[in-house]
Amino acid sequence: MNQDTAVTPAEPQGWRRAGRRPSLPEAYRSLKIPKHASRFRKFLAFVGPGYMVAVGYMDPGNWATDIAGGSQFGYALLSVILLSNLMAVVLQALAGKLGIVTGRDLAQACRDHYSKPVNYALWFLCELAIAACDLAEVIGAAIALNLLFGIPLVYGVILTAIDVLLILFLQNKGFRYLESFVIALICVIALCFGAELFLSQPAIGEVMKGFVPTQEIVTDPSMLYIAIAILGATVMPHNLYLHSSIVQTRQFDQTETGKRQAIRFATLDSTIALFFALFINAAILIVAGAAFHTTGHAEVEDIGEAYHLLAPLLGTGLASVLFGVALLASGQNSTLTGTLAGQIVMEGFLNLRMPAWLRRLITRLIAIVPAVIVTALYGEKGTTDLLILSQVILSLQLSFAVVPLVQFTSSKKKMGAFANRPWLAAVAWTITVLIVALNGYLLVETILG
Repeated sequence: MNQDTAVTPAEPQGWRRAGRRPSLPEAYRSLKIPKHASRFRKFLAFVGPGYMVAVGYMDPGNWATDIAGGSQFGYALLSVILLSNLMAVVLQALAGKLGIVTGRDLAQACRDHYSKPVNYALWFLCELAIAACDLAEVIGAAIALNLLFGIPLVYGVILTAIDVLLILFLQNKGFRYLESFVIALICVIALCFGAELFLSQPAIGEVMKGFVPTQEIVTDPSMLYIAIAILGATVMPHNLYLHSSIVQTRQFDQTETGKRQAIRFATLDSTIALFFALFINAAILIVAGAAFHTTGHAEVEDIGEAYHLLAPLLGTGLASVLFGVALLASGQNSTLTGTLAGQIVMEGFLNLRMPAWLRRLITRLIAIVPAVIVTALYGEKGTTDLLILSQVILSLQLSFAVVPLVQFTSSKKKMGAFANRPWLAAVAWTITVLIVALNGYLLVETILG
């Protein structure tokens, strides 16, 4: 075992343990950063983790809220997507900084800070959220296979288990291959929705107005509910654990200067990547607004219904095909990053390792079994309800990831000179309070029907 993959010593400032295992040890500090290259080349070496994180912001679970928002209210809720994205930029920057400065991912940091009962509770909630997220991805991929190739939903759900082989293949090739595959799929999604925007021909002036918040969003109860659903479903809790780990795949200098440079490049990487996610989420809502809202189809909320309506409304079958391809790429991409998040969470909270294929298979079965049962019994309507349930579970868990993240990164004992400045801490805690309040409201409203 070389120096980079061994148990590394850590200064005990603010932490109960003076040492820790590397996060994601098979990839830990495996990618070199050129020491005597230009800033641009060094930045390129850091590009990758941000795009793997951005995947969670465009997964199938977000599609339903974007479609519902666009079909019911046109472009009015684009401002909510923009706000959600800005919140995500801040939180992901904090997650990256935590990993770079402390050498701990968020799960390891929780284990080193909280008591065992609290730690186990946080682990259980996080595993529940990852299973829920995986459920959304399973259903999204199965719906895409059904729409594109006519494969029955039950068989489509079962077929999603095959992606275990793809993940193992890419992981064995190296972490850079995994990042490249994820970025390629993001490009596929972006190209598909770029073409959808061209076909739908939205009114540019109206689209630009949609990015400006209006009072109606707060005063109209139905619009407020969709807005909160978009906000609540945007930031994915497992992405915070994931990002704090995979930024450590880079061999940056373990000095204050080296860490500051790494934080700067990692933040730029995730910020640019998240604006790709903003484009895709906004494009889904804009296409729904142009194709459905302006043609009197304001009740479209279901992904399958949107697929079937796009072709006749936009006058070409290509519109539906592009929609289906983007959905399939989105579901597949999300499963790849969900695998890594599951591994990071289990190892970080429990200090327990198991083979990647076994961890993935367990997570997949937890998602597939309820999806198969519900699909077989209730069909497409059942899968839609499951999709909604998965988003509720994610919303419930999010607060338990955001609060520790902001708490740790704002602590001078844990972060030293890298602790959040007062203005950043104020912004982060404001976002945290907003997320807790909105997700609590969304949860209560969903349970009450």
